Formats: sequence, structure tokens, C-alpha cells
Amino acid sequence: MVRGLARLLLVGLLLACGALLPACERETPAPIAPPEHAVALDAIPAFSGDPFVEIDGNEPSFSEAEHQLAAFEAYAPLDGLGRCGTAFAVVGPETMPTEERGSIGGVKPSGWHLVRYDIVDGAYLFNRCHLIAYRLVGENANERNLVTGTRFMNAQGMAPFEKRVADYVDRTGNRVLYRATPVFEGDDLVARGVHLEAESMEDDGAGVSLNVFVYNAQPGIEIDYATGESRLDGTLAPPDRFDASQHAYILNVNTKRFHRPDCPSVDDMKAANREGFDGTREEAEARGYAPCGRCEP
Repeated sequence: MVRGLARLLLVGLLLACGALLPACERETPAPIAPPEHAVALDAIPAFSGDPFVEIDGNEPSFSEAEHQLAAFEAYAPLDGLGRCGTAFAVVGPETMPTEERGSIGGVKPSGWHLVRYDIVDGAYLFNRCHLIAYRLVGENANERNLVTGTRFMNAQGMAPFEKRVADYVDRTGNRVLYRATPVFEGDDLVARGVHLEAESMEDDGAGVSLNVFVYNAQPGIEIDYATGESRLDGTLAPPDRFDASQHAYILNVNTKRFHRPDCPSVDDMKAANREGFDGTREEAEARGYAPCGRCEP
């Protein structure tokens, strides 16, 4: 009863803010409550490799009053441990950014560690993960909107949903209710995942409707969520090291250049673009490759 009343008061404040503030002052100082049907970690299946799991049949739990909100953004203040809370927005054309994202490197979310592993795409285990993506609301280095998230959660879990919402708004000009809540266990500094809900407003969810828990996990890595420390768990083998010296030339399949094995450019290539070649110079050129101007093979 008390929680329900507080939720109604919160929505009233948000409605008032949406009505009174111009678009450039969308963020409301009103306190942000977590979803009424908050996710319980003991009800979430253990991570088994999939980036997310659906909650309540993928049906979001936004209230009728929340469906009346005007464009706004709101971010819960950091708690006593420096952890983010719920981020909530009505995403629409007016909230989308009009300039490139700036640096967010100055923000150190709770549990942050700068650590690299060969088995992680891009090497770095942790990203500064936006609860509500920059592409949706234009929030840059907002410490109340950035959590310590694995590369897997950011790229495989959050990004596809963010793209779906952005594409829908771009295509229709409609608005989308969007709420992201990091879920912590006890005093852990790193969230176990993010409870993500979204629902398109003008068409009552026909365009976008989702209610998922995105796992903050990384295949092959064991994470101590209490501190952010991590280690290999031994389930994934490290990728094979590329030995350029074993080949006559190194091809860059992206730039269509061929290089000497000791060319400094070889180390700069992405692994996906690098290919060993044991034919002759003439054979490389016949395949459409041009010699590198740096090492002049």
C-alpha cells in the first residue's frame, strides 16, 4: 500500500516535470523508484551462455500513469556504495543526440577494474556500460547512468535492444518508455545484471515490448561481484597466437595490402583482417593485393 502510494506520487511529479520543463531540461530531480515488480535474483536462472533471459513472458510492467508521461529522463542518485540505481526515460526524437559522444573515461563506476583477457573481444573485460544508451538520450559521462559491465553484456546483451528501440524511434517518430535497473546482490559493487524494460507508447507496445534480465557475465571469466576482481575460469581456451614469421607474406583482407612478416603494420591489424600467405609476390598481386608502402615487400 505504502509503496503503491509512493509510486503514484512519483508519477505525479514526473508528469508535472514533463509538462513544465522544456525539452532541453528534460531531467527531473524527482526520486526514481525501482520497478514495482522488481527482479529477484533467486528467480533468475544461472548464466549459461545466453546474454539475457525473458521476465514475465517478456511483458513490461509500466503503469497506466507512466504511459501518460511526456519526454523526460531521470537517474537515481548513487547509493552509499557509489552504485547506480534505476534509470528511466521516455525516449523519443527529442531525446536523441545530435552530436558525437564524448569521452567517458573519467567516470569510474562501482567495482571498476581495467583488466584485459585474450579471450575477450576487444581484450578489455569491463566497459563503462550505459544503463540508457547514449544513442537514445544523449547522456555522456553521467555517473548515474554508467555501470561496470562486461564486454559481453554491453555488446551482446544491451546493444541489440538499444538498436531496436533507436531504429523504431527513427522509423516512426514515436516514443518509448525505457527503464534500466542494475541488480546487485547485497553489498556487491558489480551488478549481477540489468533488468531492462521498454514499451512503445503510441501503439501500446506493438512496435517495442520487452522485459528482460541481461546478464553481467563474460564466458570464460569468473567475476567476484563483491569487488570486481576476476580470473579465467578455464572453460575457454585462449585464441591461438598468430605467428607471422611462419608465412612469406601477411595479407590484410580489409585494405587489400600484403606485408612482410616483420612489418609493424601486421601488429596493428585486427585478427579478423589478418591472413598468412605463402605464395609469391606476383601471386599476391594476381589476387588483387597491392604491396604495403611501409615495408615495401
